Amino acid sequence: MCGITGFWGCDERLDDLNGIVGRMADAMSARGPDDRGIWVDAQCGLALGHRRLAVLDLSAEGHQPMVSSCGRYVIVFNGEIYNFGQLKSALVQEGCAFRGHSDTEVLIEAIGQWGIQKTLVQLNGMFAFALWDHQVQKLFLVRDRLGIKPLYYGWINNQFVFASELKALWAHPHFQKDIQIDAVALLMHYGYIPAPHSIFRGIYKLLPGTFLSVSREHILQRATFSPTPTAAQTLLQPAVYWSAQNMVAQSMDQPVVSSDEALSLLHERLSEAVLLRMVADVPLGAFLSGGIDSSTIVALMQVQSARPVKTFSIGFAETDYNEAPWACAIARHLGTDHTELYMSNKEIMDQLPLLPEVFDEPFADSSQIPQWMISRLTRQHVTVCLSGDGGDELFCGYDRYRFCRLLWRCMTWAPIGVRRVLARVLSQFPERAYHHILQRVRQTKSSDKIAKLAGAIQQETPDALYEFVMSLWNDIPELMPNFVPAKDLDRSFLSAAVLSDSTHRMMFRDLVHYLPDDLLTKVDRASMGVGLEVRVPLLDHHVVATAWRMPLWMHSLEGQSKWPLRQILYRYVPRHLIDRPKMGFGVPIDRWLRGPLRMWAEDLLDEGRLKRDGYFDPGVVHRVWAAHLSGKRQAHQAIWCLLAFQTWLARFGR
Repeated sequence: MCGITGFWGCDERLDDLNGIVGRMADAMSARGPDDRGIWVDAQCGLALGHRRLAVLDLSAEGHQPMVSSCGRYVIVFNGEIYNFGQLKSALVQEGCAFRGHSDTEVLIEAIGQWGIQKTLVQLNGMFAFALWDHQVQKLFLVRDRLGIKPLYYGWINNQFVFASELKALWAHPHFQKDIQIDAVALLMHYGYIPAPHSIFRGIYKLLPGTFLSVSREHILQRATFSPTPTAAQTLLQPAVYWSAQNMVAQSMDQPVVSSDEALSLLHERLSEAVLLRMVADVPLGAFLSGGIDSSTIVALMQVQSARPVKTFSIGFAETDYNEAPWACAIARHLGTDHTELYMSNKEIMDQLPLLPEVFDEPFADSSQIPQWMISRLTRQHVTVCLSGDGGDELFCGYDRYRFCRLLWRCMTWAPIGVRRVLARVLSQFPERAYHHILQRVRQTKSSDKIAKLAGAIQQETPDALYEFVMSLWNDIPELMPNFVPAKDLDRSFLSAAVLSDSTHRMMFRDLVHYLPDDLLTKVDRASMGVGLEVRVPLLDHHVVATAWRMPLWMHSLEGQSKWPLRQILYRYVPRHLIDRPKMGFGVPIDRWLRGPLRMWAEDLLDEGRLKRDGYFDPGVVHRVWAAHLSGKRQAHQAIWCLLAFQTWLARFGR
C-alpha cells in the first residue's frame, strides 16, 4: 500500500521537477513510510512520485516508480493485486522474465505484454495507479472496481496533477485553495463529498471502475485555451472498464436456484477471497468488532491459518454501543490472539484535532473516531489487516432498508396532498405520532430518524424516500443561504431498467455511492494515516457478483438479516454469540456533544466565527444546536457535519 502523485504539463516557472514532486510525495509519508521514489522526464515536463509501504517483496526490486523491462512504461502503484501469482505464471509461459516478486512488477509487465485494457479485466485487487506510456506519450490513471483505493486528479494552472490524497496537491507551489461551495453543500447533505467531486474547485475524484487517459494534445489544449474548471473536467472523460450496473444485470440473469447452492458458492468464493488476502511478507491481522461481517472474515482466516490470527477490537464505556465483550468471546472461541482497546473521553478529545490531517478532505461520519483509534492500535502489532466492510451493502443488512420498505407501504394508502397535511400534524406532535411505527420496525437509537418522518412521508417515490432518509441536512438553502447549486452536481445512482425492486435500488445506491465515498474512504484514510494496509475480502468482485445472484428473499430467511453470511458463520461460531441486535460501528456522539465535546463544539459553532467564514446561517445552526442540547431533537449527525467542516476549515481551508 502506498501513496502516488505526479504532474505533467507546460509551466516554464517549474524548473525543479524533482524537488516539487518529492515534496508532493513526502506530504503523504504516512501512507508509505518505508521508501520514497521519484521519476522525471524533464523534456516533456512529467514527474512521478511514490511513497511505499512495503508489503510484498521488501527488497529494492519492489522500489517505485518502476520501469517495465521493455522501457516503454513507468508506473506508480497503490494497492494490491491478489491474483498476481496466477498472472505471473501466465506471463512466464509467454516468455516474460522477472527481477523480483512484487505484484507491481507483475502488473507493469502484464500491461507491456497484453495492453492496459486486457490487463485491467484480469486484475483481482484494490488499486489506484498512474502509468506513463512513453511510446504514445500518454498518462493513464486507473481506479479499482469498487473504489477501495482513492485517486484525485485535476489541473493546477497548466499542469495536470494527480495524487492519492489532497495534501500531496497542496504541496504543489501553485495550488490554490479555492473551496467548492457545491461540495460543502454535498457534505452537509450526505456527510461526505461523493465522487467525482472534491472540496476544491478543479480537482476531482476518479470514479471506481474507470480509467483516465491524458494525452499530449490535452496538455497543449489546456495551455492554449486555459478552460474554466468545469470545462477542464469535460476535456478529460474517464472510460469505464468495469460497470457495477452491468455486473448486477449479469448476476441477476444467472440467479442461484436454491439456498444450498447459494451457501456452497458463497462459502467457496469468500474462502478464496480471504486466502488471497492473507498473502503478505509482513505481519497480518484482522479487525474483529463482534458483528457478523468481521466475525465471518476472522473465522475463515483462522481455519486457513497455521497459527492464531491476531485480532483487534475497540470498546466504549457506554454499554449500548459496546460490542467489545462479544468480540472477545468470539475471539476466544476461534482461538485468535486478541487485543482490545477501550476509549476514554480524554483519548477522544486528544485525537479530535488530528482528524482533519488524517482525513484530508472534510468528512463527517462520526465512526471515523473509532476507525482511527483501532487503526492506531492495530498498527502497533501488524502491517496488514483484513476487514469485514461491505457485508451490509451486499447482503441487505441495514435496518434502514426494512424501515423504508415499511414506511413506503404505510405511506401509499394516501395521496401526496393528504400526506402533506399529515406531515404538518406530525410536526406538532412528533413523539406521540412516531412511537407506534418505530415499535413495529423495532428501531433502536432512532431519534434522529424520528425527526425526519414528517418530511419523509411527503416523498413521492421510494427512491426519493431513501435519498431523504440518507440525507443529514434536508434544507440546504436554509442552512447555506449563499449557495446556488450547480447544474452538473446531479449524478444518477440507480438503474430502474435493471432494478425493479426498491430494496435492490437502495442496495445498489449504497454499493456505488455510500460504500466508496463514505465507508471505504473512512477506512482508507484512518488506516493509511498510520501506515496500515486494510484488505476487504467481501469486496472481491467475485464475491460481490455472487451476492447479487441471490434473490432478495434469501437475504432474510427465517426472519434473520444477512442470512447467507450467518449460515457460513454458524459453521464456526455458536449462534448464541451471533444472534443479537445489530449495533454497527457507531459512537455515542449524541451524548458526547452534550457532555465532554460540548465546549469544543461551541467554539467551532461560535456565531462570530460562522459569520466570518460565510458558509452557514448562524441562526439556523444555533437553533438546531439548542434543540439538540435540550434533548428536543437528536441532531448529532447534522451537527457533526458542521463540526467536521469547521475543524477542517480552521486547519486547511484558509
